[in-house]
Amino acid sequence: MLHHISFGVSDIDRSAAFYDAAFEPPGYVRVWEDLNPSDANQAIGYGPAGGGDKFTIKLRGRDARCPGHGFHLVFAASSRSAVTFFHEAALANGGKDNGGRGLRPHYGPNYFAAFVVDPDGHQVEAVCKATE
Repeated sequence: MLHHISFGVSDIDRSAAFYDAAFEPPGYVRVWEDLNPSDANQAIGYGPAGGGDKFTIKLRGRDARCPGHGFHLVFAASSRSAVTFFHEAALANGGKDNGGRGLRPHYGPNYFAAFVVDPDGHQVEAVCKATE
């Protein structure tokens, strides 16, 4: 149903450092970038290597806003270790813990997830449903 989604960010370099690190464990990479310091519309697209963007960060400076409480974006991870490393990388690169890695049996018997808040306050999650 969805082609891609974008987050407005206040600092493109800070957000790029966060998402570059957090997305490495689940296997997502920059698939394109439009980074020109004189351009107020800088952006970076992320997705599976060799594919199109599924998630984009766009520079919005002081106008960057997060959706309200209750909105979060969930990224699929292929293994529980990828969820663990996502969480660790996010915290090491400016993210805040919003629910450590672990099983969430109330979401399903194999729902292994970690929740973080990015440097602009967006709530993101990585999840793996494999039995790993």
